[in-house]
Amino acid sequence: MRVAKAAKWAVGLLLVSILAAGFAFWRHPVRIFTEATQARMWLDGARSHWTRVQGFRIHYYALGPEAGPPVVLIHGLGARAEDWANLGPYLAKAGFRVYLPDLPGYGESERPANFSYSVSDEASVVVGFLDAVGLRRVDLGGWSMGGWIVQIVAARHPERVQRLLLFDSAGIYEKPDWNTALFTPSTPAEIDQLDVLLMPHPPAVPGFVASDILRISRRNGWVVQRALASMLTGRDATDNLLPQLKMPVLIVWGALDRITPIEQAWKIRTLIPQSQLDVIAGCGHLAPSQCAAQIGPLVVQFVKE
Repeated sequence: MRVAKAAKWAVGLLLVSILAAGFAFWRHPVRIFTEATQARMWLDGARSHWTRVQGFRIHYYALGPEAGPPVVLIHGLGARAEDWANLGPYLAKAGFRVYLPDLPGYGESERPANFSYSVSDEASVVVGFLDAVGLRRVDLGGWSMGGWIVQIVAARHPERVQRLLLFDSAGIYEKPDWNTALFTPSTPAEIDQLDVLLMPHPPAVPGFVASDILRISRRNGWVVQRALASMLTGRDATDNLLPQLKMPVLIVWGALDRITPIEQAWKIRTLIPQSQLDVIAGCGHLAPSQCAAQIGPLVVQFVKE
C-alpha cells in the first residue's frame, strides 16, 4: 500500500511538473529557447561573466582554455551573445579563448536610456570591453551590425586587432532595399517577412511564439530603432576606412543573404586587398549560426595561420 501510494504521488508530481513546464513554454517560449541554448553553451564550457564598461554593466561569455589566444566575437542588431553558440565551440576546441559579449542594449547587458546605440559608440564600448577584461590584442570578429562595429574598431585601433573576421557584415554605404522596420515587428505577418529576409527556408512560427516575439519587440524595440536610425544616416559608413586596414581579414558570407546581399561582400573584398572571401552556398544572413559546420573549420584555419 505504501509503495503504491508513493508511486501515485510520484506520478502526480511528474504530471504537475510536465504541465508546469508546458505552461511556462507556452507563456514564454523565447525565454525557454534561450535557456536551452545557454544550457548547451554551458555543456560546451561557456561561463557567464560580468564587467563594467563606461559605467554600464556588460554581460559576456567566455569559453575555451584561459591561456588560449583570445578571440572576441560581436553579435548583430537585435541579437545577443548566444547567437554564437554554434560557431564559438569550434574556436574553443581549437585552443582559443573565446569572448562573447552582449553589447549595451542587448542580451543580459544594461539598456541605458542615455546611450546612442550608434555603431561608433558601440565600437568604443568594444574597446572598453577589451580593456576591462585585460585583452591587449585579439582576433576580432563581428556579424552583421557587429561586423560594422569591428571594422570601426580595427580602423581606429589597429594595434588591438591581430586578425579581423567579418560575417555577413554591414558597414559600407548601401541603402537597404527591404523594409528596415521589420527589425521591430509589430504583427505576426511582419515576423514572417523578416524571417524570409534572414534565412532561405524559414520554418513556420507558431502563434504563441509569435506573440512572445512581439511582446519582446514592444519592450526592447526602442534600442533597435535608435541603432537603425543612426546607421541609416550613413555617417558611420566604412567605405573610406576599409582600404586603411593592414591586418589579415577573413570575409565569410551566406550566398543567399538578403539583408546584406553578396554584392556587398565583393565590394568589401575589393576595398580590402589583403582580405579572403569565402561564400557559403545555400546559406543566408544567419550563416554563422545555421551554417557553422561549414564556417567553423574555415575560421579555425584562418586564425591559426
